[in-house]
Amino acid sequence: MMAKAARAAAAWKTYREVTRPGSPPLMTRVRAIPRMLGAVMRGQYAGMGKGKLALMGLGVVYLISPIDVIPDFLMLIGVADDFGVFLWLMASLLGESGRYVQREREVIQGRLDEV
Repeated sequence: MMAKAARAAAAWKTYREVTRPGSPPLMTRVRAIPRMLGAVMRGQYAGMGKGKLALMGLGVVYLISPIDVIPDFLMLIGVADDFGVFLWLMASLLGESGRYVQREREVIQGRLDEV
């Protein structure tokens, strides 16, 4: 029961962040994910460490792996753990990509201010 509440709270927090006025819109965040991942791998974006990136990678592997902590044949419980990992992964990626887009905007604005 507690895990459901935590997943719902994380989904609501992500929704509020994505829809906040002045915040990068959803599709801008989605398109920024590959740039953000590349910047993290090159060490050009300190906002997200390689450890968190590795944890997200493990989340992806868990989602596509046929091996689960809670087997899917246990109906709702088995699917719920996958859904929880999916929600965490999406919330993390969308939240972090929003911060990355804001950073990109600040860097561009800083360069324009120098000119």
